[in-house]
Amino acid sequence: MRRLLLLSIYCAALAACVTSRPPLAPAAWAQRVTTLEHLAAWQLDGRAAVAMGTQGWQASLDWRQNGTATEAHLAGPFGVGALVLKRTPEGLSLNGAPPSDAVLAQLQDKLGFDLPLDNLRYWLLGIPDPGSAAEVWRNAQDRALKVTQAGWIVDYDRYMNVNGELLPAHLVMTREGVRVRIAVDHWQGLR
Repeated sequence: MRRLLLLSIYCAALAACVTSRPPLAPAAWAQRVTTLEHLAAWQLDGRAAVAMGTQGWQASLDWRQNGTATEAHLAGPFGVGALVLKRTPEGLSLNGAPPSDAVLAQLQDKLGFDLPLDNLRYWLLGIPDPGSAAEVWRNAQDRALKVTQAGWIVDYDRYMNVNGELLPAHLVMTREGVRVRIAVDHWQGLR
């Protein structure tokens, strides 16, 4: 009988702990999103792996963001198949060529899928692109757990502490037979 009483007290205490957790403050999420959307400059170094059916490839990924200008470097082992993408107000360029409308088609040809370059700038920070509708699910730390946007599903399964802010360390993007895994090794220059 005593065991039953102790078990009941334990269960009641456990239930009280679970139900007394304060709800996540929506202002914290909104403030973080606004702060990250307006970062003037940041960069990350990591790795990307793409799977499309039975095909796939891996590459190092270096991303540099400076205001609205993006520079992304992708390179396979020993630099094989290196790509340098630059997005500026003048347009998108590939491997140092002048910006051109044909670059998107060339890029899709080389990668094997349509890279959501404009959205990716925000997804790498763990937030949706403010330019289009999105659904966001958040984790217990009030960070994105999952974002669906522009036909893509972005799952975040690991974050790292960067100067007091938790930023994505690993994310997986999926869409119509394409799976892109990005592992971030290092963040820097957050301003």
